[in-house]
Amino acid sequence: MAEVLAADPNELRLLAQARMPYGKYAGRLLVDLPEPYVIWLVRNQLPEGQLGQRLLAIYEIKVNGLESLLEPLQSKEVR
Repeated sequence: MAEVLAADPNELRLLAQARMPYGKYAGRLLVDLPEPYVIWLVRNQLPEGQLGQRLLAIYEIKVNGLESLLEPLQSKEVR
């Protein structure tokens, strides 16, 4: 995750506002995905590309209990 954030300072803000584009949780903020679902994705079927990178970052944030760090970066209309 540190590599992604170092490459683009805006990535953390974008991560806080990113939404799941498909599936049962389509439209939900990545940070609001259920932790068991995120863990399952990381272990079994993590998508490639930017979505996969963001889900991996969300995984790290969730398993370390750091979701509150993203709250100030979310605009009020995002939720």
